[in-house]
Amino acid sequence: MGPNGAGKTTLIGIICGIVNPTEGSVKVGGYDIVRDYRKSRSLIGLVPQELTTDAFESPWATCSFSRGLFGKGADPAHLEKVLKALSLWDKKDAKIMTLSGGMKRRVLIAKALSHEPRILFLDEPTAGVDVELRQAMWDVVRKLRESGVTIILTTHYIEEAQEMADRVGVINKGELIVVEEKTELMRKMGKKQLHLQLQKKLDAIPPALRPYNLTLGADGTELIYTYDTQAERTGITALLAAINEAGVRFKDLNTVQTSLEDIFVDLVGRGK
Repeated sequence: MGPNGAGKTTLIGIICGIVNPTEGSVKVGGYDIVRDYRKSRSLIGLVPQELTTDAFESPWATCSFSRGLFGKGADPAHLEKVLKALSLWDKKDAKIMTLSGGMKRRVLIAKALSHEPRILFLDEPTAGVDVELRQAMWDVVRKLRESGVTIILTTHYIEEAQEMADRVGVINKGELIVVEEKTELMRKMGKKQLHLQLQKKLDAIPPALRPYNLTLGADGTELIYTYDTQAERTGITALLAAINEAGVRFKDLNTVQTSLEDIFVDLVGRGK
């Protein structure tokens, strides 16, 4: 993940051999992308942001051709499996120019999978795709992951990253500022908030409660306390006692966990 212009697509381009790096080195499956470019690229499938296909070809023909470019022999059964998984089988002989934008994006995914790569780059694959198709795509991604394919995804839909990802990387201004297991990242950086719904509206936080850095929300009918889940003490017990001593009564409470989006915004904001 990263803001627009952070370098996500450039990094993918370097790994896939589309962009020449000015320094450094990259290995894919142990193969250097410059010295062993044929071997390294044979392991990679790429679904780019742009819809780049031959408008007059069919999905079947473009996938067959792409498979051949990587030196793989014809395998109609594999192509049929891929096209059916992406709901393209009934359109396999149609000209790509006649397909909808969502179907064209599915053709790109099928093309990237045609040579059975072990690493699949998806560069914002669901941009402009309807909700139903997006869900179908993620079903395909899950099955690929279960089969052992490594999926590297860039997305602006943070809820998708939160649902799908095992690890999260955040890039900003060309620098990877964090790469972490998703659950560990949320454990380290996640904070919780305690929300207390008050019986009576408050115009201001009582002086006795100010040391707790509370926030007054919901037009004065809610107190919000932010605490660190990793701290030795959360301070909740002392806070509830102080609230009682201050004569403030609440009718309900609940906790809210920091989301991956909150963490992303915080990380990127630090780099500005």
